[in-house]
Amino acid sequence: MTEEKILVVDDSPTELQLMVEPLINRGYRVITATNGIEALEQVAKELPSLILLDVLMPGKNGFQVCRQLKNDPATCDIKIIIVSSKNQESDRFWGLKQGADEYVAKPFDEEILLNHISALLG
Repeated sequence: MTEEKILVVDDSPTELQLMVEPLINRGYRVITATNGIEALEQVAKELPSLILLDVLMPGKNGFQVCRQLKNDPATCDIKIIIVSSKNQESDRFWGLKQGADEYVAKPFDEEILLNHISALLG
């Protein structure tokens, strides 16, 4: 079992549950947020090891949140995996350019996502 803390950010309750459940089953400590502003508040309060971040959300989108976190010395080392329905190569390119460590398109394969998480948390 691991003590790693993962923040899952998605405005869709269904998508949130699809990501949270396998993480809990793997022993991760999971916290959630449903928009970009809430995500930033959770990061400040909880300082997670990794964030699964949706792009299309009200308020601040995932690209903005990612860029803000990666530009802040206090949070720049947090690993970020963007998990988005924006599945074009240009979306992936833009996400990685914002500082994301990985980009996974929805619908995602649970095992592939878990493998990315394991690799990033090393």
